[in-house]
Amino acid sequence: MSIKQLKSIEELNEFVQQPGKHLLLKHSTTCPISAKANEEFQSFVNENEPTSAAMVLVIEDRPVSNHIAEEFEIKHESPQILLFDDGNVSWNTSHWKITRDSIKEALNA
Repeated sequence: MSIKQLKSIEELNEFVQQPGKHLLLKHSTTCPISAKANEEFQSFVNENEPTSAAMVLVIEDRPVSNHIAEEFEIKHESPQILLFDDGNVSWNTSHWKITRDSIKEALNA
């Protein structure tokens, strides 16, 4: 399954409201730490089909990124990964803690 880029609040809402578990990466295209987190995220999704996954580019789609922080009351960080389970955030982490292993552990918790 490919990683969908969410460019609007409407696309975000559709993604979050799907039943089940979904991963969302907030990614900065100008940050080397975010580049590494994105690499880990991409690797995890590629190795664990059919994981439901999406990405928000925090600079390019700032309103969507800001909406996530406000709507789910989670302090904005970048990079940041969130696990949605039936519309609620059940786990999130940021920066160097975004690894294939941490994602796997969160999905299996």
